[in-house]
Amino acid sequence: MAAGLLDASLPAVAPLLDAASARGLDLPAVLAGDDDALRPTDVAQPALLFVECVLAAQVAAAPVEVVGVAGHSVGEYAALVAAGALDGAEAMGLVVERGRAMAAMRQGGMAALLGAELAVAEEVCAAVVQSGGGTVVVANVNAPGQVVLSGSTEALAAAVEAAKARGVRRAMPLNVSGAFHSPLMQPAAERFGSLLDAAALRDARVPVACNVDGAAVRDAAGLRSRLRRQLTAPVRWVECVQTLVGLGVDALVEVGPGSVLSALARRIAPGVATASVSTLDDAQALGERIGAAGG
Repeated sequence: MAAGLLDASLPAVAPLLDAASARGLDLPAVLAGDDDALRPTDVAQPALLFVECVLAAQVAAAPVEVVGVAGHSVGEYAALVAAGALDGAEAMGLVVERGRAMAAMRQGGMAALLGAELAVAEEVCAAVVQSGGGTVVVANVNAPGQVVLSGSTEALAAAVEAAKARGVRRAMPLNVSGAFHSPLMQPAAERFGSLLDAAALRDARVPVACNVDGAAVRDAAGLRSRLRRQLTAPVRWVECVQTLVGLGVDALVEVGPGSVLSALARRIAPGVATASVSTLDDAQALGERIGAAGG
């Protein structure tokens, strides 16, 4: 997923790789490996940040006016870099430690409910918790009809069965190592919080639609507060996209490997154009399209 992005002549590359190396992570070696090498949480998160930041820097060089940014879960750190609230190296140091803190939490898991409305997902989670079945919560509100649950193994299984009984057409376990974006991440959040508090976070140049509440935030204190809550709070992606649309965007540009978020955005805001930038060629093509359109 990082083909062509390890070129040292690209301005964002060296600071990101150096910051990862300073934390004991050899990103070039990891990015040269196979899917199994990339899959662990403590590796996948910094790898994603690297790709997103390098591509975002290329997009920023295009004649495009950015009116707001957002990122899904760890992608929020790349969004903060794009908004000028964090340096790339500072973000990489945080994300390496974020990934390690989350990877150390091996309890529970996550499951996507396809065809589920948010109200149904919240109700089945509440019923399981109230019955003493353990911890399970809504972790991601990704799009209309796509909600992700997170929690202890037993509680998650009970909530999935209850959702199926309520007519949810499909439940898909996610290949993750723990119950991310749930209260079970509290020890990781506490471990990571001190690093976050010490980070050099600045006011953003453009609004950041934040995961925990979808609010458009620019001030450093507001961003830091929301990042502190992010590991244990749901990713409200529907609200993030709606916030970006409310800022008056002409198009939503997904920067990073794949086009999953673009597909979600088309379901959330079908009237807004989308584009995906997964390679350097994509970034160049986007710049050419924008230039031809006059900005």
